Amino acid sequence: MNLGTVIKDIRKQRGQTQTEFAECCGITQTYLSQIENNAKEPNLATLKEISKNLDLPLPILFFLSLNEDDISPEKRRAFEIINPSVKSLINEFFRVER
Repeated sequence: MNLGTVIKDIRKQRGQTQTEFAECCGITQTYLSQIENNAKEPNLATLKEISKNLDLPLPILFFLSLNEDDISPEKRRAFEIINPSVKSLINEFFRVER
């Protein structure tokens, strides 16, 4: 799971600096940097706040951060098939490019 990178990419896509976004989320810029670099795992309350400020439901944020290693081997083929379509729908609906 690459949650930090997804948060960083969407934040940048929306034109916010780390400092601006961290203030909106009620966290420090340093902590946001650690999250975005996958050095720290935020608690659920922080993730909810980040998700809210990205204007993106938390389950969608989690889905975007999934990679092949997060999927059990017997389900990987199905994930490979549906992943592009689901991400395209997410992009259309939420204007998120990944």
